[in-house]
Amino acid sequence: MHGRGPWDGAEIGRYLEQSRVPVRLACADSSGWPVVVSLWYAFDDGALWCATPARSRTARWLERDPRCGFEVAPNQPPYFGVRGQGRAELLPELGAHVLRRLVTRYLGGDSSELARWLLSRRAPETAIRIEPVRIASWDFSKRMRGAFAETSCRAAR
Repeated sequence: MHGRGPWDGAEIGRYLEQSRVPVRLACADSSGWPVVVSLWYAFDDGALWCATPARSRTARWLERDPRCGFEVAPNQPPYFGVRGQGRAELLPELGAHVLRRLVTRYLGGDSSELARWLLSRRAPETAIRIEPVRIASWDFSKRMRGAFAETSCRAAR
């Protein structure tokens, strides 16, 4: 993976593998206006993987127009992260598998009330595979050093 910005491809990959903040996914709604949704994700083989109910608006929008933008970055300073543009592919046959993987990744397992609820919903899930077309990193940590208290999100870098 080749990206622009201060991090090389390996650093971008490590960040995306280790970060536990949701991806902000930008896509066009049914009227063509941009919409941003936050989704849990996993990074594997150079792609971002998400899950959403198969009949969700997000799935319909991406089916209509697979072009999307994305950002993975904490909300607290010092600011750093990865953003880019990509193409989304919907894979309904992998929806349940990806959802289980995301529940484990973000909740640490499937025993919490939220995990049980997410995994027990009757509506089928669809996996979203986002293949980056452009990717870039940014890191304002040095510039902001000392201006803010260190955050727990920084450890993900």
